[in-house]
Amino acid sequence: MRSKFSILSVVACLSLSGAVVSISCSRDKRAPQEAGEHGMPTGWKFTLPKGDPAQGRKIFVELECYKCHEVKGETLPAMAEKEKGAGPELSQMARIHPVEYFAESIINPNAVIYPGDKEKGYLGDDGKSKMPNYNDILTIEQVADLAAYITSLKGDKHVGH
Repeated sequence: MRSKFSILSVVACLSLSGAVVSISCSRDKRAPQEAGEHGMPTGWKFTLPKGDPAQGRKIFVELECYKCHEVKGETLPAMAEKEKGAGPELSQMARIHPVEYFAESIINPNAVIYPGDKEKGYLGDDGKSKMPNYNDILTIEQVADLAAYITSLKGDKHVGH
């Protein structure tokens, strides 16, 4: 039978060197100041865990992202011209988008399609991004690391994307 109380308090007593310590365990009773339905704060949005840019750079190289994405100012493995794919140059984008934008682009490349992406060669005949999603091979930590690497890039501040 369920209790009519939704939060239970459990009190345990420990004896440490003759002293009695009382510990109370209960759910935090603080509610968000402005809670929407189900206690979700108004204006809530997903926050990506902090990533490691150095690890993200390693993943960028391992996945051969440089074959489609130029990164000005970075020394990346050499490749033949015929190996190059189509993808936006990333250092210019780093300063204008939040880290979550890049994470979403990695896991859902079709989330944002810009006018003109077809002409730039970023889209296939089906109108979808040529970039594959990496949901089946990357962990959340790796996505956070990759996004952190991209946002750490410093491009020419006078050029847009």
